[in-house]
Order: sequence, then C-alpha cells, then structure tokens
Amino acid sequence: MTTSFDLARFEGIDLDSLIAEASLQTRIDRKYVLSRESARHVVAGFDDATRVLDTHGIRSFRYESVYFDTPDLLSFRMAAHPRRRRFKLRTRTYLDAQAAFLELKTRGARSATVKERVRYPHTERTTLTDLARSYAAEGFSAIGVAEERADDLGSRLTTTYRRATFVAPDGSARCTLDTELRWVDVEGTTLLTPRLAVMETKSGSAASAFDRALWRAGHRPVSISKYATGLAALHPGLPRNRWARLLRGPFADAIRHHPTRQKETPCAPAA
Repeated sequence: MTTSFDLARFEGIDLDSLIAEASLQTRIDRKYVLSRESARHVVAGFDDATRVLDTHGIRSFRYESVYFDTPDLLSFRMAAHPRRRRFKLRTRTYLDAQAAFLELKTRGARSATVKERVRYPHTERTTLTDLARSYAAEGFSAIGVAEERADDLGSRLTTTYRRATFVAPDGSARCTLDTELRWVDVEGTTLLTPRLAVMETKSGSAASAFDRALWRAGHRPVSISKYATGLAALHPGLPRNRWARLLRGPFADAIRHHPTRQKETPCAPAA
C-alpha cells in the first residue's frame, strides 16, 4: 500500500501527557469509514499545532483485539438488533509494547455505557482465565444476563490494525486513525481491507476540529463495530441490516482468504 500519512510534521506527545491532558472520561465518540487516500487528505488538513502520540520515535502502533462471545453469539446479536442491554468483551494488546488488557463494555437498561479495563497476561490474551470469567460474570449480572453465560465464552474473532492517535492543540479532543485492518475468525477465514481507514473522534458535547475536518471533506459518522461488522462481513448468513450500507459500500472490495480445509462454522445463525 503506497498511501502514506505525514505524521512527522506534528509535534509528538508522550502517553503520560496524553492521559493527563486528554483522558476524556465524559466524551462523545464518532466513527468514520473512508478510503486511505481520503484519510490522508483529511490528516493533511489538520491544524499544524495538532500533536501525535509518540513513544520512542514510534508514531504508528500495532494493535490486536481478541473478542469473546458465546457459541450462539449473544454479544454479536445484542449489537445487531440492537438491544438496550448488551456487552462486549475483548483483550486488547499493544503489540509493540507486549502489554495486554481485558476490557468489558456493558450497556444497561438506561443506556448508560460502562467500560472497565484491567491488566491481562500477554501470553494468555487469546483465552479467558477463571478470574476473567468471574470478571465477566459480574458485568453480566449488572445488565441482566445470566452469570453462568460467562462459562460459555470463547474467542470468536481477532482483529489487528495499525493506529496513530492525534490530540487537539488544547487537549480537548482526540482522533485515532486505524489502517491495515485485518479480521480472522476461529476457523482461520481472513478479511483484509487494505484500501480502508477507520477514524474515530473523541470529544466533549461539541463537535471537535477533527470532526469538522472530516465533515468538510464530505464524511459523516457511521455505525461500525470492529467485532460485529467484521463478523457480519465474514459470515453473510448473520444479521447484517445495521451495517448493510457499509458492507455494500466500503467493505464491498474486501479481500477474503479462506482456510484450505473448510470446517463447519461456529458462526452460523442459531436455529
């Protein structure tokens, strides 16, 4: 892929400073799906005083997320329909630093979203420990899902991507840029979207300069979940109406690689 992003023109900001300035505990997230070329033009239009996360001279970092769900894909189906009560459980690994976290996001009856995150053993990031299942069970109880469903959880999808993080000059907003997106299900079927980028803005109640730069370029927020949208793209038999426009549009030219030996997929719709 020849499309490159000029990150060198921005001043760097280290992780501790980013957390101190732009933790954004109360925030509105907006996601955008666009071509890499379009994303390059958007980034080129950012204010020169914008800063970019820099760790020892590295400004683009490799991420891996492993998503856990039940055999009947309870988490996926809660997102697909969507349900007022829902959850998402994953390990997120910063591959360059070999640091991993377990993240549980839940949404209860009053639509309040709670995201919890704890350190996790890097070598066990593709599985759930007994302690992790107990952690998930507590979250399930809070949203009315039977705690024993945590015993059914297993890895369903792995995503990898490369991310750059931008911080507004005054620290009031952030924007992430994800490229080189790759999805792999438990059977080894792989989805690649080399021409796509996903940008996500995080700000207070008002739209940020990052949002306005995207709007000026003709891009509008969309509903996308790396887990649910990726799983729907890999398995057309799953419910997909919520992401139909994305799957017909930006994802239409995604590259699929199937394992040599096909097995019965665990992602088939439940009867």
